[in-house]
Amino acid sequence: MPPRRILVTGASGFVGSHLLPELRRSFPAAELTVCGEDPSMLGVEISDAAAVDALVAAVRPDACVHLAAIAAIPAARRDPQQAWRVNLHGTLALAGAVLRHVPACSFLYISSADIYGRSFRSGKPLDESAAPAPTNTYGATKAAADLAVGAMAAEGLRAVRLRPFNHTGPGQSAAVVVPAFARQVARVAAGLQPPVLQVGALDPWRDFLDVRDVCAAYLACLQRPDALEPGIILNIASGTPRRIGDVLDDLLRLAGVQARVETGSALLRPADIPLACGDATLARRLLGWAPERHWQDTLRDVLADWAGRVQTS
Repeated sequence: MPPRRILVTGASGFVGSHLLPELRRSFPAAELTVCGEDPSMLGVEISDAAAVDALVAAVRPDACVHLAAIAAIPAARRDPQQAWRVNLHGTLALAGAVLRHVPACSFLYISSADIYGRSFRSGKPLDESAAPAPTNTYGATKAAADLAVGAMAAEGLRAVRLRPFNHTGPGQSAAVVVPAFARQVARVAAGLQPPVLQVGALDPWRDFLDVRDVCAAYLACLQRPDALEPGIILNIASGTPRRIGDVLDDLLRLAGVQARVETGSALLRPADIPLACGDATLARRLLGWAPERHWQDTLRDVLADWAGRVQTS
């Protein structure tokens, strides 16, 4: 049976901006309650346990997609206490309220592949059996919440833990690598900055996805809740690693831009992983999910988005 009442946290963020229209399209009869920073959304502070409990008791969702998080690694590093409050304690508050008031609710916890951390040093695509070994505050907060949700599943929470790998697309903040490149390339193309790009490490390889493919995986979980054992972990990954420097080269080529590249020390991470790649065989088998967007089309869309944004900024 399709969900009748869906609660989405963090709905004003990048992923939420893509997910909400798809939820409305896929579940047109469902009552959608969204929480986020947009004035049109409910502004419930996710780490306020009493407010979250009241919200869940009032809405009584039969599906919940928990997107709310301090999602940028630099932001978590700058304010670790806030990252722990939101990413761990906010998740505990929401999951606990769901378990108390609507234990039959499908609870989608959006974790992160960043929790694998040092496990990526094996150099192989990781499946869900890989040990969490985070190397930064963001990864640690998400790993702690991931483990807590898994434990709550043993107590009755109908949780699905999704670990998406790097995803990008139109509307993403320049705080992450692909839009950070695209913003600068678009500014150079528009004559708004000299043809010099500031970048971080270019040699790491990452498993990139289009955000719209990631949203398709979340929808598939809501459409097939009975196929997913409570507490299950699903990697959402392409399985194709791409060198970050090659992504930059592709953006420059697509924009028809030539520029000098300079490494900025402030853009280098203290603990970087040479190769991060995922194995999403389980998601393919249980959800019938696979990435469908061509990577070059994703880059074109990100460039087009930034071409418009730099003209109005």
